[in-house]
Amino acid sequence: MNYLDYYELAQEPFSNAPVSRFYFNSPQHSQALVRLTHLCGQMKGLGILVGDIGAGKTTLARRLLDSLPEAEYEAALLVIIHSGVTASWLLKRIALQLGVEAPSEDKLTLLGQLYQRLIKIYESGKKAVVLIDEAQMLATRELMEEFRGLLNLEVPERKLLSLIFFGLPEIEQNLRLDPPLAQRVSIKFRLEHLNPESTESYIKHRLRLAGASRMPFTGEAVKGVHRFSGGTPRLINTLCDNALFEGYVARAPRIDQAMIERVAQDLGLDGVRPVEPLPRAAPPPPPNPAKPIDLGEIDRYLAGLAKPT
Repeated sequence: MNYLDYYELAQEPFSNAPVSRFYFNSPQHSQALVRLTHLCGQMKGLGILVGDIGAGKTTLARRLLDSLPEAEYEAALLVIIHSGVTASWLLKRIALQLGVEAPSEDKLTLLGQLYQRLIKIYESGKKAVVLIDEAQMLATRELMEEFRGLLNLEVPERKLLSLIFFGLPEIEQNLRLDPPLAQRVSIKFRLEHLNPESTESYIKHRLRLAGASRMPFTGEAVKGVHRFSGGTPRLINTLCDNALFEGYVARAPRIDQAMIERVAQDLGLDGVRPVEPLPRAAPPPPPNPAKPIDLGEIDRYLAGLAKPT
């Protein structure tokens, strides 16, 4: 017997693997999908979805990919696994994902191959979409410039390619490496942590899909899970999975708050700390009416701001 048998579960309910069957469509996940699907459908170019570690970005990226009908989209998901990615590797990988056969090592030739492939996708009535997960690792100006170049591939009616970045909030810093690319962001969405109500719904949702016939967590235990996880789905999974195992070892019929606290302590989770409000900046001193305004100084300042970058 294991904890699945003990708690009458058909499968692990709290695995951290991105299993699409366990996708939890919280209100914010639903909003994110609506917006990102709109971007793909209207070929609006560049979208970004950011969230903290463990917020469920990868799960959402896979959900979006699965939701795009194959008859309407040529869609691909590219996962960045290290920060040493070069522009050449990136272009070849995108070309392969979109169906370019034998991508050239020469950049100009490769761009021509990719453009011709995008034209064929367009002429077939489909839309080309590339989702890029862990996009915060793409942190060079050269890479950002390549993305801008890809977004410039278009026909008179529309763009030929839409890109969506999924990753940590650092993505926005990377975009600033190429201001013209940052201006091309048409949709941006941030995944926040689950609130207490959504955390409870999330736990019950996964237990139900795992075949649970009863709720093995007490109400106070669920509150403890939210407090120690901060509403981060990955930490919710880790806490609940460990708690079920410890409950099985102790032959506890239900997981109570004390069990959650012990598991959280073992995992080194201190719980959610309240965010200290930022101190308010002191108001600027009132202007001195006795001092004449130097219009020449203002003109020089504005001229400096207007210099091209």
